[in-house]
Amino acid sequence: MKAMKFFTVIALAMMSVFTITSCDNDNDVYWYYPPYPNALVTVKPVSDNGFYLQLDDSTTLFPTNMKTSPYGDKEVRALVCFTEVKPVNSDYTKSVEINWMDSILTKKGVPYPGEEGEAEYGEDPIEIVKDWVNIAEDGYLTLRFRTRWGNNGVAHFVNLFTGVNPDDPYEVEFRHNAFGDVNGVWGDALVAFRLSDLPDTEGKTVKLTLKYKSFSGEKSIQFDYCSRKAAGSTNIAEKPAYSSRVK
Repeated sequence: MKAMKFFTVIALAMMSVFTITSCDNDNDVYWYYPPYPNALVTVKPVSDNGFYLQLDDSTTLFPTNMKTSPYGDKEVRALVCFTEVKPVNSDYTKSVEINWMDSILTKKGVPYPGEEGEAEYGEDPIEIVKDWVNIAEDGYLTLRFRTRWGNNGVAHFVNLFTGVNPDDPYEVEFRHNAFGDVNGVWGDALVAFRLSDLPDTEGKTVKLTLKYKSFSGEKSIQFDYCSRKAAGSTNIAEKPAYSSRVK
């Protein structure tokens, strides 16, 4: 079974910080190297192969130590470990040095295909794990989910249906097709869905309802949601850069 990078991140987060002691023992200097992510961002490409990071709906980060995006012209959601630096680039909210960055599976939502088209998207259960990465921001719904994974190398198929409720355009549904890989060990993965099919909230914050099938039955969660304010790339990366076990 292929190991997910997510578990590597969790393991690193549990490590102790590293310290460096100066030559003067009476004046020890402690340097903290954070191996864990301190932000969830959207990596947005700009002209000349440059890029910036969208931290939330209103905060932008300028990377001072990377000139080109490792994801080319693709827009992706990513976990990042960064350090703020000075001076601040006047075109952005903050300037940062990127210690490391790792993209997660980033996909567009799927307009509800009707009952006749549902089968390929599956209805295998998942659990939504309580975590700081579960958020609706910058036009995306990002989720950490948990299910069972076997050791047969099968990539699970996850999607987000939009337009499932004619009476509520902000109701969406998580769908999971495990392709029969349902008897393995518990494991987590991250995914981000672009919400560009939803109606513009016109600057207002509304309730976004996520429906999903859990291992104990049908459940729902609500998120605060406001449509993406600034125009950005729509060239969404569809490949599972964060985990080889979901697509």
